Amino acid sequence: MDANLDLLLTVVYCIVDDFLPQRPGNARRKITDAEIITISIAQSIMGIPSDYWFLALAPRQIGHLFPHLPERTAYHKRRLRLSRQIEALISELARRSAGYMDDMLLVDSTPVECARSRETVKRGGHSSLTDALANAADYGYCASHSRYFYGFRLHALFAPDGTPRALALTSPKIDEKLVCLQMVARCEHQPGVMLMLIGDKNFRGKEFEAELAELDATIHRPRRKDEKRQAASTAAASTPALRPASEITPQPRRTHAKPHQLHLAPIRQRIESIFWTFKDILTLERHGARTLSNLRVRLCARFAALAAAVMLNHELGRPTRALVDYTA
Repeated sequence: MDANLDLLLTVVYCIVDDFLPQRPGNARRKITDAEIITISIAQSIMGIPSDYWFLALAPRQIGHLFPHLPERTAYHKRRLRLSRQIEALISELARRSAGYMDDMLLVDSTPVECARSRETVKRGGHSSLTDALANAADYGYCASHSRYFYGFRLHALFAPDGTPRALALTSPKIDEKLVCLQMVARCEHQPGVMLMLIGDKNFRGKEFEAELAELDATIHRPRRKDEKRQAASTAAASTPALRPASEITPQPRRTHAKPHQLHLAPIRQRIESIFWTFKDILTLERHGARTLSNLRVRLCARFAALAAAVMLNHELGRPTRALVDYTA
């Protein structure tokens, strides 16, 4: 079966229609809640952040699947009303993927900018909206880009195949280790199975590792430059100093490479690639939200779109994050 946008939306609609509770009929409403959620996932997977542009293009792209498309104001209001259902749909779609019970998880965070200039920040602070982004956004520093930003920080736990396991949107000033502990506590996993987290150099500390151990999890990360190398094993000191030459086996020549970075670098690159998928294809940095509730539902729709694509790619035997066939 060929992967395309029609197949993805059909599968998503069937899952959403069974997932949502049965609501009483409304003779004035031609579009169901399941259709609104599926349309919002279609907008995310097509990479069109503007509702106006999407609804102008939707009749040609998905009009044969949805003969009745909503108006822009109605679409905006009903999508906000269904934000909790869209957020719960992420777990429902991820649960159908093979990576939902994976015991190795990738943890990282990325900025979600809401302004690029001081004037924009000041205008947001004087907004008359009761749910304005300026009421919760703050300044933070992104070490990977070596720059400051104004907005939020998106924390995520992913399986190596891209399945989202836990998400959190916080102020950029909150310690990411604290958010990691909260996400691990919410993450479902098999009882008695130790979760292995792969993180960056900032996820360190004895107290942090002890609290992770209480949650049946452990962290693996590259070694920082200011950390001392681990002491050599004492097993070699207990061996006899003099042995016959026939019993001595040649040892491989040791290099000065850092073993943690050698093994963790390819795995760490996976989560960077997942975030790049969000920024490039799913337009994370062009969310276009002006209120907290609108930002929440737009981000949830993007994560639901990724979870649906990963789920369908698993069923079709394709690379899990191959989204090019669904974007148009």
